[in-house]
Amino acid sequence: MLSILWNSNTGWVLLSTMILGIAAGTIGCMAYWKKQNLMSDALSHAALPGIVLAFLIVGEKNLLALIVGAAISALLGAFFIQWITTSSRISEDSAMGMVLAIFYGLGVMLLTVANRSAGGNQSGLDSFIYGQAAAMVRSDVITMLVLAMIVVCIVFIGFKEWKLYLFDQEFAQGIGLSIKGMNTLYTAVLVTTIVIGIQAVGVILMAALLIIPAVSARYWTQSFWMMLLLSALFGGIAGAGGTLISALGKGLPTGPFIVVVGAAIFVLSLVFGKEKGIFINHLQFKLQQKSELKRTELFKQGEGRT
Repeated sequence: MLSILWNSNTGWVLLSTMILGIAAGTIGCMAYWKKQNLMSDALSHAALPGIVLAFLIVGEKNLLALIVGAAISALLGAFFIQWITTSSRISEDSAMGMVLAIFYGLGVMLLTVANRSAGGNQSGLDSFIYGQAAAMVRSDVITMLVLAMIVVCIVFIGFKEWKLYLFDQEFAQGIGLSIKGMNTLYTAVLVTTIVIGIQAVGVILMAALLIIPAVSARYWTQSFWMMLLLSALFGGIAGAGGTLISALGKGLPTGPFIVVVGAAIFVLSLVFGKEKGIFINHLQFKLQQKSELKRTELFKQGEGRT
C-alpha cells in the first residue's frame, strides 16, 4: 500500500478525488436543502453528449476540452429543465427525468459513433460511464484539482449568502441579494462539480457522490454549518477511500468503489447518527419506556398509600 501511495501519479489522483469529494459534499448539501437531488443526476447524465461531441471536434482526449463540452451540454440540460417546467404543466421532477433519459440516450448513441471512428476505440471515452481515475494524466489531475478547489472556495467564502439564499429568500431580496444571480451561480458550481468528477466517478454514479455525503451528514447534526462540514468530510473520505481501493485492485473502475465507501458511511450514519439514527432512536425509545414504567410505578405506589 505504501508503495502505491508513494507513486507520484497515484498520490496526485488520490488528492484530486479527495478534493472532488469535498466539493461534491458541499454542493450536494446545498442541493439537498434546495430539494434538487435529482437535478444532479439529470445534469451528470446530460453531460455525456457534450463529452463525446468535444472529443469528435478536437480529435483527442483533452480533459479541458471535454470539460468545456460537458459543461455546455449540462447547462443546456439545465436550461431545458427550466424551460419545460415554466412553459408547460410538466412538473420539475418529470422534466428532470425526461432530460436525463434523452441526453443520456443521445450520449450513448454518439459514443457508439465515436468508438467506430478512427482511433475512437482507443480514446478511453468509455471510462466516462463508470469512471477511471487511474487513466488520468498529471495535467488532468491539476485541472480537476484547481476547479474543485475554486468550487469549495466559492461555497465557503459566500457561506452567509448561500444560507440566506437557501433558507430565507424573501429576506435575501430585502437586503439586495440577487436571487437570479444566486440561482445562476448555484447552477454554475453544480455543473462544474459534476463535469470535473465525471472522469473519476462516471456519469452514472456522479449523482451518488453529490447525494450520499449530504444525506449521511443529516443524521449527525441539525446545524447547516456543521452539516456542510460533515458532508465535505464524508465526500473527501469516500473519494480518497474509493480511489485507494481502486488503485490496490489495479485497473478496477474508481466510481463504483467511491460510491461503495460513501454507502458504508451512510449505513453507519443511518444506524449510529445522533439525529434520528436507528440505534439512537431505539435507545431513546427504551429510555422513554423505562421512564414511563417508573412514573407508573410511582403513581401506583402513591395511590396505595392513600
